[in-house]
Formats: sequence, C-alpha cells, structure tokens
Amino acid sequence: MIQIGLKLSVVLVLLLGFTSQRVEGICSVQHCNDRTRCVLSKDQRSCKCTTGYYADQCDKHANIKVMCGRDHMAIRATEDFFKYHNVSLESLHFPNKSCRAQRKVVDGVPHYMSRISKDQYLTCGGKPLEKNHTHIFYSLSLLSEPQVNGNIIRDPVIKINFTCIHPYIKRASLTFPVIPSSRAVLETAPKINWRQRPIPEGPDGQLSTDETVIHVDEVDATIQMMLYTDDSYSKAHSSAPTIELRDKVYVEVTVTEPADFFLLMVSGCWATQSPQPNTTEGYVHTLLRHGCVDDQTVSFLNVSTGQSGRNGDSSSVRYSFDMFRFLAEPHELYLHCTVQLCEPDDHKSCTPNCNSISKREAVRANPTLGLLSYGPIRIEMPDRPSSNILMTVVLPVAGVWTVSFFLIILITVAKAGSRRLAKMGRTDNSVLT
Repeated sequence: MIQIGLKLSVVLVLLLGFTSQRVEGICSVQHCNDRTRCVLSKDQRSCKCTTGYYADQCDKHANIKVMCGRDHMAIRATEDFFKYHNVSLESLHFPNKSCRAQRKVVDGVPHYMSRISKDQYLTCGGKPLEKNHTHIFYSLSLLSEPQVNGNIIRDPVIKINFTCIHPYIKRASLTFPVIPSSRAVLETAPKINWRQRPIPEGPDGQLSTDETVIHVDEVDATIQMMLYTDDSYSKAHSSAPTIELRDKVYVEVTVTEPADFFLLMVSGCWATQSPQPNTTEGYVHTLLRHGCVDDQTVSFLNVSTGQSGRNGDSSSVRYSFDMFRFLAEPHELYLHCTVQLCEPDDHKSCTPNCNSISKREAVRANPTLGLLSYGPIRIEMPDRPSSNILMTVVLPVAGVWTVSFFLIILITVAKAGSRRLAKMGRTDNSVLT
C-alpha cells in the first residue's frame, strides 16, 4: 500500500530550495522594478520572471500547489497561467495520457488540477520509487502536448515535475495529523538563440547583415535585411540575444542605395533548416507568399507611425512574426526573403492583391527580384532538462513535525542518558557497600 507522507528534512529543503533563484517567461525591461518578481540579464536587454510569476510585468502568480495525502497525490495551478502559455486543458496529462487534468474552481478562481489515487500511481506513469534509510520518494510529471502547426511549434511545452516524500522509518507516533511536504519543478521549452551569419564585421565591430544588389534600368539598387529588438526599430541585433518561443521577431527590409527612390515589395519569406534557400532537405515554413501573409502571426508595420502598415508602399518594409522552432533537428533556422523593386510612380506593380490569383502569378513572374538570407538562427538544446521555475512547497505543520522529530531524538537520548546514569549510580552504591 502506497503511503505518501512528510519529508523530514524540511530545514535542508528550505536551505537548498531557495538559494538558487530560477526564472521563467519573458517580461518588459521597462517594468522590471521589483527584483523579487523579475531579473534583468547582464546586458540589461532582457527580463525574466522569477519563481512562480509570469506575464509581461511579472505581476501574476501561477499558484502552483502540490497536495500529498495518505492515499493520493495531486497538483494544480491557475487556469490563467496555462492560458498565458497557450496550453489547453485537453493537452494536459501525466506520462500516461489517459490520466488527464480537470478544471476546478477554488475560492472563485479557475484552476487546472490533476489528482490520482495510490492505486493509479504506477499506471499513470509514476517514476520508479526511490528510497533511502529514512524516506520514500513518489515522483510524477504533468505534461502538455506540443501545439503543432504544420511542421513548426510556437508555444512552449509545459512540464511540471512534483514529488511527495514519505518517512520510511517512524520512530515515534504523533498525536496530531501529519500533512506531507512536496516540491514541484516547472520546465518549459528550450531558449532560442539568435546569431547572425558569420560574414565580415563592419568598421564599428558589429556584425554585418545580409544585403543584395538588383540592377534596374541601369541603376544598381542595394537592399538590406536586418532584425531588430522591438517594434521601435531603433536597435538592430548586433550580437546573439536570446529569443523565446512566441516572442515577436521584428524584420526590416530596406533599399539603402539609392535611398528613398524605389518602391520595395517583399514578395516572399520563408525559413529553412539549411542555409540554402531552395533546399529540398529538412523542413520549410513560409511566412509570406507572393507578397501576402501566409502565417497568421505575420503583421506589416508602418515605417512612419509604427501602426499597421502595408507591403510595397515605400522603400522599406517592416513586418513581425512570432518565433517558432521546427519539429526535428537540426536546431538551426535560416530566414530568406525575395524582394521586388518598382519605379516611384508604379505603385500598382508593388501593391500585392492578396485576393487575386492572376496578380500573384504576375508578381511571381516579375524578373526584378532579389534574394536575401539571414542566419543561422540557433535553438540551444540543453544537455539535460533545465528548470525555469523551482518551487518548493512546505506547509506550516511540516515545521512542527521537524521540531517534534528532533525533540523525539533529544528525549530518547535524554532517557538513555538517565538510564545510564541510574545504572552507574547503582554500580557505585554496590561498590561502596
């Protein structure tokens, strides 16, 4: 019979569980004022939420709670936490997918909760029991299914590891009920690391970006593609920042020479696993096709106002998309875009009609197309699963149990000492007589 009980070494858990502050979820650098909820990177360019917090301002708490009983174990977190990460109730389960989560309202707040009885522990995918001289460990993982869209994944995969620990050897019984201790570890998808392709550095030491030259009516036009840190397009990526799934990626394609003369339309953009834009190996994901959006997260931005914009109405095109990763290795992405130039007074040729098949065909057949590539974009895969949140749950009564445990030891030692002293006293009396 499986019994899930209390962890005796609560003091050790408190010392070790909170010394290493883990972080999870991107947040706004401008709003990172409370360092108990968010942590800035060393270069002050990115922000992470601390243990249990999430959202852009790290102002929401997941309220992850592990419940260990004599004949059951359960875990729950707020519904909003899962919705923030685009994780549906239907996608949550234990290692055995038949053991699924349920929605439960606690004190008026919706939660997603998974609970199993002692008889379901192994059936639902519980890890092999671990034990030492004093404890037995029962460990489970709550998982979310990857949200696959074609051949890419955008949303992080949530994994919550939790453990209930039962005293293996009881030296004394207590007159009050014992509430078990527990701990939970939350894991999300690996971080994505952006790097520009290894091409010569500029005079200022920054990495160069990809550019192409198109010959139009005896004029050589130079076109450049760059990636920026945010929607202000004021700071281009010049090193290797860390980008997470679903984060916005800001792309600008612009005619640098001659400036402000030609009209520019981005005809197509796609990502590959190979530096070769027309490769037939590996996965390919299309963002723009024939000047039109082919990925639901793509948005064009107005160069002047930063609001919603159009493709082909100036010499620069700005658009954004949500970061993703491919389903399988290699964990590298390359971004490719084809561009078309038009005369300043030829707005019609550079304005895609996304409802017209004939227009799409005309755009594809236009000879004044150039190709730009950017990459590699690397996805760093850790050697072992890394924890983004480490959460240790210690219930108040656990402290009482710990103190009682040590008191029992002291009392036992004291009684043993008293008996020994009494025995020594009787021996001394015998000698004296």
